[in-house]
Amino acid sequence: MRGDKMPFPEGQSVAAPTLLIQQLESNIAQVVLGKADVVRLCVVALLAGEHVLLEDVPGVGKTLVGKALARSVSGEFRRIQFTPDLLPADITGSSVFDARQQQFVFSPGPVFANVVLADEINRTTPRTQSALLEAMSEGQVSADGQTHPLPKPFLVIATQNPLEFEGTYPLPESQLDRFLLRISVGYPDRQSQREILSIHRRGEPVDSLQPVLTAPQIVELQEAVREVRVEASVADYILDVVQATRDSDELHVGVSIRGGVSLYRAAQAWALAEGRDYVVPDDVKRLAVPVLAHRVIPKGYLHGGQRQAVEALIERLVEEVPAPS
Repeated sequence: MRGDKMPFPEGQSVAAPTLLIQQLESNIAQVVLGKADVVRLCVVALLAGEHVLLEDVPGVGKTLVGKALARSVSGEFRRIQFTPDLLPADITGSSVFDARQQQFVFSPGPVFANVVLADEINRTTPRTQSALLEAMSEGQVSADGQTHPLPKPFLVIATQNPLEFEGTYPLPESQLDRFLLRISVGYPDRQSQREILSIHRRGEPVDSLQPVLTAPQIVELQEAVREVRVEASVADYILDVVQATRDSDELHVGVSIRGGVSLYRAAQAWALAEGRDYVVPDDVKRLAVPVLAHRVIPKGYLHGGQRQAVEALIERLVEEVPAPS
């Protein structure tokens, strides 16, 4: 996608935005040790202007990743602990009667922030989960016939534990489709674990993180992402990968149109983070699994039990689709 002008003039290249991205990643990596790939993917979601789902067992640092990213940006941060008794108004806000004005006034909920950490999102009811749908898709909240815009940038980092079933409510496919990426944090290597033991001796290290970027700078980076070039051959490659999931005999439901757009946007963000103003096929290959695997439904579907098999299937389909040279 070339546009009418080159967003990165010759001589300037993408050095300035890439340097800012590196500063952000380095700041997060001070406390999220041994997980450079997870940090990069979360930053890609932020740059793409979409949202991320961290799914893994307890205690591997899902909440830490969200906090570190939020503290690295000088914007508003809110953490919502999802529980079975949480109501939609507890997230979006509600109208309360103002005795001074003698009328109802909208009181914004915790979703009105730049970074929202939705902790254990699958522990609340589908009705409450759906309160996030409009916010994640449209960047706004509707209440009492009025629309309230959310601040920019706006990022939801949701966490969930895939191994617990008691007291949990599986996320519906329509909500999973709103997440740009689904990521497993995983266990760090032994050296990183040793460093973690050391830096936690004096308390929680994430509390000492200082912002390195402002909210307006993030918005500028998001605009730069949209100017990253995607040649027609690479765009066709993305469409071919998406179509392969729809044609697969092993899937009931393939990737939606939104999924194709998300892969396109994620590849742009990844390219900018890599210091390029253009997307290459390897960017698409690298992102296909975290962007697409949670958007398909395999045959013989059992919720939560086939994630690795689905990811392996997506990886195989990507390898079978001819990539442009």
